[in-house]
Amino acid sequence: MIAGFTRLLATRRGALAGLMALGLCGPAAAQSFPSKPITLIVPFAAGGPSDVIARLLGEHMGRTLGQQVIVENVAGAGGTAGAKRLASAEADGHSMLIHHLALAAAPSLYNNLGYDTQTAFAPIGLVNTGPMVVAGKLALPPVDGKAFFPYAKQQADKLTVAHAGVGSNSHLCAVLMSQALGVKFAQVAYRGTGPAMNDLVGGQVDVLCDQSTTAVPQIQGDKIRAYAVTSPERLGVLPNTPTSREAGSEIDMTIWHGLYAPKGTPAAALDKLNGALKLALKDANVLERFKAVGTSAFPEAEWSREAHAKRFSGEIAKWAASLKAAGVAQQSVN
Repeated sequence: MIAGFTRLLATRRGALAGLMALGLCGPAAAQSFPSKPITLIVPFAAGGPSDVIARLLGEHMGRTLGQQVIVENVAGAGGTAGAKRLASAEADGHSMLIHHLALAAAPSLYNNLGYDTQTAFAPIGLVNTGPMVVAGKLALPPVDGKAFFPYAKQQADKLTVAHAGVGSNSHLCAVLMSQALGVKFAQVAYRGTGPAMNDLVGGQVDVLCDQSTTAVPQIQGDKIRAYAVTSPERLGVLPNTPTSREAGSEIDMTIWHGLYAPKGTPAAALDKLNGALKLALKDANVLERFKAVGTSAFPEAEWSREAHAKRFSGEIAKWAASLKAAGVAQQSVN
């Protein structure tokens, strides 16, 4: 019996030593990670709101971690192609994904994701939050929000509403706008908000519900017209743009970004990534750039990995109920 116990103890010690040698537990993990550049996957095209936030964070986090953070755009299928890439990546902390609430809505929109949203990802931390902006091309007749929504309801069959793909924030906002007005728009899907915004500026499409991070610069540059923001209060950088409620339409939608790693990533690596994120969210330059595009960091009380996991789980349930009520059917990932 004593000999058997000794062999068992030796086996366990050997396994633990192996894990520590690989940097998967204990102090060695924190000291050896990261050992190479980190890939930050953006599931949308370059130039969109997620891309803007990713590059801002990546630059700061890379300095903290002592390794370059390389942004990789993996666009397609409303952000699910990038999520799938992360789900199959090695769980060693050297791969991250930035995504917004559309990641939580995806299982209610698609029936063949190729991963289980509830179990495939390890939340690293919440990043920023802000409203969407309902915007139109300059050639549209309405000049303000109060005129726009009655016009949109009357001209719904003629208006083209752009979005960044099924499941994207802009698509979900378009769904809520259709639901609020009781109409269906002709929707035009793109592989990211960047290309959709380019066509809105160029007048090829009529309307886009976009995140403030990319909409604000175009509005301030007089390239598109803002009709409403989807937050309960007006946006500081767009003081003359009414809330959707002020403009006569019930569209309440607050977007948020979070960072994710593959499920199974060592806790030591996740903690180190979370720590680098926290430092970025305390940086005055990062916060100023957030403010300039109408978004803000989450309150410090919500910076933990646990707070992110709780919000993520809640959003999955929330969008399942909302999309079911809107009558949005599941479809296959293209």
